[in-house]
Amino acid sequence: MRTEARLFAGVAAFFAVAGAGYGWWSAEPAGTAALVVTGLMAVLVSFYLRVQHRRRGPRAQDRPDAEVIDTAGPLDFFSPHSPWPVVVALGAVLLALGVVFGLWLALIGFGVLGCGILGLVFQHAGRDDPGSAPTGPDVAVHIAGQRDGQRADSCPESSSGGSAS
Repeated sequence: MRTEARLFAGVAAFFAVAGAGYGWWSAEPAGTAALVVTGLMAVLVSFYLRVQHRRRGPRAQDRPDAEVIDTAGPLDFFSPHSPWPVVVALGAVLLALGVVFGLWLALIGFGVLGCGILGLVFQHAGRDDPGSAPTGPDVAVHIAGQRDGQRADSCPESSSGGSAS
């Protein structure tokens, strides 16, 4: 990530110089503010990438002697299914409609959006903690199957042996 961090640092430097030059010669505050904010966002991305590089170490893409096979394997954990993006979208729609129809709907939308964002951020909060117990619907089905004496991957209908008429 070192290369990407340097790239975004260069973008930030460009927008800082462009913003200073634009502000000096044009004396127009809106364009100057837009260029400065763009530079600050590039600084933020560059800082994040530098922190990730220090935390995780160099990737295969950062080494000049790396082979393509060095990047093989799982990249990271991606949630297989989650209801939270739908809740976030619903909250955003309610918030946008609240601008049109009234403050009451905007407040409801803001609440739904806040719940959706919190759910999306914290849905896998204890996943990397080795001391935490596994949770979720898949674990509940597995535990219930063990309690009933069934295999967790078998259907309850197939283990009954008879057909209902």
